[in-house]
Amino acid sequence: MRKPFHDAILALSADRAVAAIVIACAGRTFVAGADIRKFGKPPERPHLPDLIAALENAGKPTVAAIHGAAFGGGLELALGCSWRVALVSAKLGLPEVKLGLLPGAGGTARLPRLVGASKALRMIVSGDPVAASQALADGLVDEVFDADLLANAIAFADQATVAEEPARRVRDREEKLFQARADLDGIDAEVAALLKKVRGLDAPRACAEAVRNALTLPFDDALAAERAAFFALLASDQSRAQRHLFFAEREAVKIPRIGPDIIPRALRSAGVVGAGTMGGGIAMALAAGGVPVAIVEANEEASARGMARIRANYDASVARGALAPDERDRRLALMTPTIRYEALGEADLVIEAAFEDIAVKRAIFSRLDEIAKPGAVLATNTSYLDVDAIAVATGRPADVLGLHFFSPANVMKLLEIVRGNKTAPDVLATALALAKRIGKVPVVVGVCPGFVGNRLLAARSAELENLLLEGATPSTIDAAFVEFGFPMGPFAMADLAGLDIGWANRKAHGRAAVIADALCELGRFGQKTGRGYYRYAEGARTGTVDPDVETLVAAKSAQAGSARRQIEPGEILERTLHPMINEAAKILAEGIASRASDIDVVWVHGYGFPIGKVGPRFWADMEGLTRIVERLDHWREATGRGTFSVAPLLRDLAAGGGKLAEFKNPTA
Repeated sequence: MRKPFHDAILALSADRAVAAIVIACAGRTFVAGADIRKFGKPPERPHLPDLIAALENAGKPTVAAIHGAAFGGGLELALGCSWRVALVSAKLGLPEVKLGLLPGAGGTARLPRLVGASKALRMIVSGDPVAASQALADGLVDEVFDADLLANAIAFADQATVAEEPARRVRDREEKLFQARADLDGIDAEVAALLKKVRGLDAPRACAEAVRNALTLPFDDALAAERAAFFALLASDQSRAQRHLFFAEREAVKIPRIGPDIIPRALRSAGVVGAGTMGGGIAMALAAGGVPVAIVEANEEASARGMARIRANYDASVARGALAPDERDRRLALMTPTIRYEALGEADLVIEAAFEDIAVKRAIFSRLDEIAKPGAVLATNTSYLDVDAIAVATGRPADVLGLHFFSPANVMKLLEIVRGNKTAPDVLATALALAKRIGKVPVVVGVCPGFVGNRLLAARSAELENLLLEGATPSTIDAAFVEFGFPMGPFAMADLAGLDIGWANRKAHGRAAVIADALCELGRFGQKTGRGYYRYAEGARTGTVDPDVETLVAAKSAQAGSARRQIEPGEILERTLHPMINEAAKILAEGIASRASDIDVVWVHGYGFPIGKVGPRFWADMEGLTRIVERLDHWREATGRGTFSVAPLLRDLAAGGGKLAEFKNPTA
């Protein structure tokens, strides 16, 4: 697009018959950014900064008429115009940070001149877009229209040509920078607060520094610094990883044998069985997508308790400004609590969110088989159990699949869609459509214990108790994971989820965990009881080291005859992360995941794998499969444990110098 656009701007600038220029786009959107697939390839001229310079130097008013999305380079192009107008439905943003980059065509230098340094910082460091109405209030756009964008934009340009004040370039507007320049300490405090949320990532820090340059450097110097930072980030592993995730998320919805001819079933209403933490969260996710939902509980007391929890969650969101009161009321109005299964009879989708016990779930599905209308999609929220074994409790296994939401279901982005052996293609298509409607990132997986996410989690967790018995502490292990880039370590995460959940699962399957079981026997279930692996003050979400736990760990080590020693972070990570990679190879060989990148999507959005490393598969290929195999062999020999036995696929790929990303399983 760039060369004909550039030629047109130069020709119109030189044409004395042209009084003003309106930039508008055909199709469903304004320019929505760069073609990411071309990043890192030989540059094509003219560059985007050349187009923006041509607009700024046109010598006559220029107006960007924005509909759809003006993102990234598209918004930077609009910032080269004298004015910007938009449809009320438009969105504007600079999302480059989500690709491990910063705006590279003047966005960090121009945006602060229109909206002020503070708002520019928040937009650029977060990468989140703003609606046209907010952009108008902030000064990013100059007029918003309900319809007839092009006609209104031309009328706006006509008025601009007769205005007494000549059009000013955005680069020359300094008024909104004066206050920030006088309070750089305040800006630095805002930067520090923003960067706390994105620890370990280079791009947000570079974005913040570039906005600060807009305050402290001459415009052209700030522009040059921004461009240099863009290319430095473009070459970084973090940006490569985040761009990989961008494409991986889009690939994840492309399911073999489900083409455009497969039409999703209607989704006018839904039901949820269970109003507990998970069931309530699923109901909230459905309501956020505008889906009316009946919530079934066993008795009135449990139903009232569940609805009270939902209302409390909404009220907390309203209190912190994350949700408007009228939106809270709209979502609550979509929910119908009931103790009657018959209320699910007309639902297009029913999601079971009961206790993780296959007998309980089979009984529920047998009941649903009697009540649900023909063609209704029946989904289980199981995180480990056999979806096919649940489906046979019905006479319609083609209508059954797994929808594994992650807790809290109204917040977490991942949705594992578990396809059973008999799940119909249009049922999978319906699940993918649901994910899009409620704002989830879907990944379709096959049936096996734990599917993709929890199966890898089990492999990661297998050595945790052994590390404790050999000399590590919960805090040293958690510190190693946080340093690696996880938002929290496995023991802090266990405290958050509740130790009693894993305890019940172990007892149900005849398994034991020496230290975790001992904590549960003491009533230490994590944050909910104020004590778990850590101690929690009243209402605290962050724990402190508990000497009682360290004493218990030391005693269990002595009972096991284990000589305690200092364990370095490198060993902790090798003994926990490398078995994950091994399990990922098994998952790919078995066809449980359709593609290697799906594993990365699951672990970034469901388990907090560091986004700068973008998932275990991508990280493993960067780390080198040969080294991972060597270390697995080392720990198998050192410990004698089969958890370190190398999967044939992983060994073969390492021996051939290959990567997990290159493996294709036609049976997936």
